[in-house]
Amino acid sequence: MSDRLAVLPQYLLPKRALTVFAGKIANAKAGKLTTHLIEWFVDKYQVDMSEAADPDVASYTSFNEFFTRPLKSGIRPLANSDLICPVDGAISQFGPIAKGQIFQAKGHDYSATALLGGDSKAAAQFHDGSFATIYLSPRDYHRIHMPCDGKLTRMIYVPGNLFSVNPTTARGVPGLFARNERVVCFFESAAGPFVLTLVGATIVGSMATVWHGIVNPPRTKNIVEWDYTKDNIVLKKGEEMGRFMLGSTVVLLFPHNTLAFNSSWTAAKPVRMGEAMGSRP
Repeated sequence: MSDRLAVLPQYLLPKRALTVFAGKIANAKAGKLTTHLIEWFVDKYQVDMSEAADPDVASYTSFNEFFTRPLKSGIRPLANSDLICPVDGAISQFGPIAKGQIFQAKGHDYSATALLGGDSKAAAQFHDGSFATIYLSPRDYHRIHMPCDGKLTRMIYVPGNLFSVNPTTARGVPGLFARNERVVCFFESAAGPFVLTLVGATIVGSMATVWHGIVNPPRTKNIVEWDYTKDNIVLKKGEEMGRFMLGSTVVLLFPHNTLAFNSSWTAAKPVRMGEAMGSRP
């Protein structure tokens, strides 16, 4: 079966209604029912609870509390590298932003302008730059950390679709990451600007940042923007910047000649937060 045929049902499913329903279930505090749901999830996806700060599944009052669980202190040491991987997951794609286009999968590219909600001026900063797309599976740790020190300047919420973001869908849905709902965070670093984008997906109940809290819901029909240029929100490398309530994908953008990727990185390779992502040329 072709990837495009495999994802056809997603065009027909009531993705938004499913997502709202999943969000209610994930936030519910239903005692033993919640514990049974977590136990089922841990077993189905082989979640390694030995890494969790609290490995007792019965201690979590809601599924989202379990899903966004912190890890034990020191279990993700930070590499001695200019840039570190911000999440646990698997590398979807990475490489150059060729003439403003980002590679999604064989036969599919999308523009940096589209990813950034149509902001061509912001996208121009990353012309011929570098990108990295990392997929978080259900079993992964779902907090998102800083790849390097950065000062927050802006955040935008971009409404969109809620397709799944798994590898099959990435191969089958054109422009997937620029079509789905997303939260785009802009930072300034010692080497210039960079972007960290949180991409929503089917049943991803919400996305949150440490400075704002839950960004969605509510879901709006229009782009919503927050300006932080007058605030002094500075996050250090490895510090938490946000989290997913149910899994998804992050897309990072860097300007031209500011990142040389780790030579061991390859598409589909599993990665962990804190490992070396790359260095400054």
